[in-house]
This record gives sequence, structure tokens and C-alpha cells, in this order.
Amino acid sequence: MLTFALLGAEWVLWLLVGLSILCLGVSLERIWYLRREAGDRKILEEAVERFLSTSDLTALQETLSSLGGAGARMLNAALEQATTSIAGAAQTAEGVRTFERMQMEKGLLVLATVGSNAPFIGLFGTVLGIIRAFHDLSIDTGDASEAVMAGISEALVATAVGLLVAIPAVVLYNVLMKTVKSRLSRADSLMDLVLGHLQTTER
Repeated sequence: MLTFALLGAEWVLWLLVGLSILCLGVSLERIWYLRREAGDRKILEEAVERFLSTSDLTALQETLSSLGGAGARMLNAALEQATTSIAGAAQTAEGVRTFERMQMEKGLLVLATVGSNAPFIGLFGTVLGIIRAFHDLSIDTGDASEAVMAGISEALVATAVGLLVAIPAVVLYNVLMKTVKSRLSRADSLMDLVLGHLQTTER
């Protein structure tokens, strides 16, 4: 254990650098995915508005088939089931919603984990660095104050780097999760409008 502790903070710093690169890669991939799967929100909302006024189910399904995005896929799956059962349509939409949420949140656990644990990793590196500084001091007491101060200042860098990695990871996680929740909430509201209209027209 002492041999491990005397490794100091350098390997912890490299670990934090690796985690920061991992977070950057995950964030860029998720941003690209969410932009690619955004679909055209305006066209989708206009199609739903036309359906509410005209009850033209075929036109709505044609528009949904040409669009991308979670909302369009949820509505399209539900409308295919709605011809036999409105309750079944709601269950189908919920199943598609769960799948879409899993797809959009893929990889975000990495950001959450790094964001919550990077400060502790940095603190761990600081502790190791201080242990090494005092160990070096015990071996050579010739210039005690300079040796201790240099070792401690180097060790504190690990804490700073840990925070530097954690803060962007937490911010990116919150922004991406808000984007996911916003899209799903918008899709849910459109779904409720369409299924509610179908129930009303059936009566």
C-alpha cells in the first residue's frame, strides 16, 4: 500500500485527462445524434394542427412517415395501432417512447458518473501527492520547507484538474438531459392531442 501511495498524483492526473477526453467524445456524439434525430418540429406541429381541424388521418400518417425524430415515430406507431384500439395506441406510443428515451440517453451515464466522481478522484490524487511529499521530506530533511511546499503545490493541481473535468461534465449532462426531456414532453403533448381527438371523433 505504501508503494502504491508513493506513486504520487501524476497517474491520477493522466486518469483525469483520459476521463475528460472520454466526456468530450460522448458529448460530441450525443450532440450529433440529437441534432440528427431532431426532425422538423414545425412541420410536425403543423401536421397535427391540420389533423385536429380536418381529421384527415391518412395525410397525417404520410407526413409522419416522411419525418424523422422521436415525436414522429411515436405518433406514427400509435396511429397504426389506433385503427383497432385507442388504448392499444397509447400503450404502443409508451413503448416507443421508452425506446426513444433509452436511445437519446445512451452514454449520458458516463457524463453523470464523471461529473460526480472527478472531484473525488482529484482529491485522491492530492492526498497521494501530499503523502509522497512528506515521504520525500523524511528521506531528505536538508531543505524541508521548500520540499514540502513544492510537493503540496504539485499535489493540489490534482484537485483543480478534478474540478475542471467535473464542472463541464455536469453542465453538459444537464443540458443534454434537458434536451431529451423537452423533446419527449413535446411528443407526449402532441400524442395526447391526437389520441384525444381520435377518441372524440369515435364517439
